[in-house]
Amino acid sequence: MSRVSEQPPAQPLPERVAAAVLGHPAVVRLDGGPFGSVASYLPGRRVVGVRADEAHAPDTTDATDRTVGGATGEPVEVAVVVRWPAAVSLPVLAEEIAALVREVAGERPVDVTVADLVPAPEPVPAAGSAPVAGAVAGPPGSGPPTRPGPAGTPGARLA
Repeated sequence: MSRVSEQPPAQPLPERVAAAVLGHPAVVRLDGGPFGSVASYLPGRRVVGVRADEAHAPDTTDATDRTVGGATGEPVEVAVVVRWPAAVSLPVLAEEIAALVREVAGERPVDVTVADLVPAPEPVPAAGSAPVAGAVAGPPGSGPPTRPGPAGTPGARLA
């Protein structure tokens, strides 16, 4: 008689998504968002910072599936706290995180929320970056130059 090979059960989708997102160097941790509402509930535990349902993977027969940018299925939502400044802008960082999620969850819509920023020990300049025109440099060791804020007030503008 042949025995059925005993393989450990695959990790649930929310845990696989969490592991992929936490693998990004700019991600400090996952965040539950307001009132801890960004979470997936699994038997006996929950994964905070990831809302993903394997039961709602892309299915062309399900009339409730959404189609966003060619991707179908129930969206995967992640909320993260990131180190800032990062080597790339926040929209680019969010897209990098979404790409990691798609590697695990397939071509489903992905919503990435940057819930908070934590100062990086040292600013990480973008590769090949040149000084920004109109940038104001602070004292040595104070971080990257910033542009003037609204109405000429000091501050950092992200875009």
